[in-house]
Amino acid sequence: MTHDSLRLYKYNVWANERVFQRLQEVPREVCEQEIQSVFPTITQALKHILLTDHVWLLAMKGDTYENVGKTVGRLSQELEGKGLDEIHAGFIDVSKKFKDFFSQIDLNATAPYSHPTMGTIHAPYSDIIQHVVNHGTYHRGNISAMLRQLGHAGASHDYIYFLFEESQKQNS
Repeated sequence: MTHDSLRLYKYNVWANERVFQRLQEVPREVCEQEIQSVFPTITQALKHILLTDHVWLLAMKGDTYENVGKTVGRLSQELEGKGLDEIHAGFIDVSKKFKDFFSQIDLNATAPYSHPTMGTIHAPYSDIIQHVVNHGTYHRGNISAMLRQLGHAGASHDYIYFLFEESQKQNS
């Protein structure tokens, strides 16, 4: 289980990088162009993924719901007006924090997660990693659809592409 969770998180980081690589290839204004979609802009979708990653990292570290809200609110304000490069740097930073945290815990251990209206669950860290990856995958799909809607190809970030790339690295 632990190996699978770490591989999935590695995929998540890889897939985010694929999206940023693709976004570097389109005109910068595309990321800020407003469209009728799940998010008004690609930049807003990226910020949502980044902020949600912070939510779950803080929750996994045992921070309270209230403190997570305050911290993420502050981070959201700091992201206001930030462009693609700063957002990308935020993704790199949070992935390093996740990896550092993973090195300090047993990924199969269970931790409590409390929500003011949904109550408290006890879930293995590996389940929360799965949630973070699923959330990122969903919204990377939104970004690909938004790019297509704006007349540009999306990024190829399917898990199978990651597996093939990893296999090629191991065989070279």
